[in-house]
Amino acid sequence: MLRFKVLVSAVPLIAAAVFAKLELAPSPQPCIAVGADTVSLGSAPYPADLHVDFTDDPAQATVRVALAERPETADFVVVDDAPAREDQGCRISAATQLVAIAADPLPGAPRIYLSVDGAADGHFDYRIYVRSSRTTAREAAALIVAARGHASSPANPVL
Repeated sequence: MLRFKVLVSAVPLIAAAVFAKLELAPSPQPCIAVGADTVSLGSAPYPADLHVDFTDDPAQATVRVALAERPETADFVVVDDAPAREDQGCRISAATQLVAIAADPLPGAPRIYLSVDGAADGHFDYRIYVRSSRTTAREAAALIVAARGHASSPANPVL
């Protein structure tokens, strides 16, 4: 009887440990390949090479990004229709550029205006199409801006 009580009390602890491992396991960070290099969203403990900021005012933006309604009209497409596997992510190396979305505007950092209605707002530097359960439109916009080499001006993309 004592063995049964120990077993019954251990089962919830084992279940909680398995659940915690599933929830706390790091998922692959969104990333894109740029030639032989990689641009990835930064995460602790890695410091970011570039910080980007978002604004709701198109007049304050240095880069304007619109959400496209169809992938054919986009410059950058993010679609995940298959489960993520550990070996499918980008490999972090010394050449990887890490980009972070800043909570507060930083001097000289690209300021992104992300529009959900691109046709109504006029000219855009990039159009992105995002249908993903793992990558947000803001993350995709940060990746394309970092990959194209924007500092504080949208002129002369690198990619």
